[in-house]
Amino acid sequence: MPDFIPQCNPAALVEELRSEIDAAIARVLQGGPYILGPEVEAFEAEWAKWSGVAHAVGCANGTDALELILRSLDRPVGSRVLAPSHTAVATIAAIVRSGHRPMLADVDPYTYGLDPASVARCLEAAKAEGDPVRALIAVHLYGHPVDLDALQELCNSYGIPLVEDGSQAHGTRWRGQRVGSFGVAAGFSLYPTKNLGALGDAGVITCLSSEHAARLKRLRQYGWEQPAISEEPGVNSRLDPLQAAILRVKLPLLEAHNRHRQAIAAVYREQLMGQATVKLPAGADERAEPVYHQFVVQLPEPQRDAVRARLAELGVGTLLHYPQAAHQMPAYRGQAWVELDPAGLPATEALLPRILSLPMGPHMSLDQAAQVAEMLVQAIEGTR
Repeated sequence: MPDFIPQCNPAALVEELRSEIDAAIARVLQGGPYILGPEVEAFEAEWAKWSGVAHAVGCANGTDALELILRSLDRPVGSRVLAPSHTAVATIAAIVRSGHRPMLADVDPYTYGLDPASVARCLEAAKAEGDPVRALIAVHLYGHPVDLDALQELCNSYGIPLVEDGSQAHGTRWRGQRVGSFGVAAGFSLYPTKNLGALGDAGVITCLSSEHAARLKRLRQYGWEQPAISEEPGVNSRLDPLQAAILRVKLPLLEAHNRHRQAIAAVYREQLMGQATVKLPAGADERAEPVYHQFVVQLPEPQRDAVRARLAELGVGTLLHYPQAAHQMPAYRGQAWVELDPAGLPATEALLPRILSLPMGPHMSLDQAAQVAEMLVQAIEGTR
């Protein structure tokens, strides 16, 4: 049996870059400051340039990034904010923490992103009720971009801002342009397992104007324009300079790491294309270039858990992203302040018992990807 292949392995990259990371940490320890300062400013500039946007603002994590964006939009307290129910629940937590109410839409079962038809139903239903949606969060789930053409058109038609959640899509492109540069602002998590990951919690926001960036910087630190004087209510959500220094070591490698993820996805696709019981995720086309934060396949519902258990026995780690959608979780299920697409969320609910995240990341070799695909086929055949 081959060595165990983990679903993700951020420690492998740390070990590879240990000397550079140690030097970056030492630079902060020796020179300070230990809150914000030049390391954070340098990372913000480098991330903005890499992303193709004018401005970037570091913050404590991806959840805070979305909350800060929503706060900066000055929507009335208690506004409806539209988002997918099938997402990392942090997206929904950010809506609630910013004082708003989530309205949850369905997803496309092929791209896993927001279904524009569901979005249109939600927008129209909310308008008809006299309680319109005030913002939309488009989540580029698993590293595949949403249909930004359709969603931007809907946002323009209803006069609402488009906010991007790019937490799983560092470097993903739509029509050749990196995501995070389409909406009024975008939030990115830099959690250790992301395509660009810190060694702890970290986040960053991209935006288009210097005025918006200044507002976000104020909001992330108590509303301060000058130390200890709050111009408006804010929060404490500062990117740690130690994490910023580590991210600066890893950022120059991100493009190559994304290409490697795409190569792994190509191996999976080639090896599994003929398997009738395996539904593959959407790939690249003339509009979309995914970066495969995850490679999520769909298996027959009665077989998925047995296949996963068999893969574990064969030495292959897998994960479920995600076992429940937000509207199914105890925190949100049945709450009067959580609204759903009037037609329900049938695609989301059909996906959840079928999805399985295969190993993915720069820690994997292409040979290992081929082994995973081969063992997946074995597991499927052994659990029929």
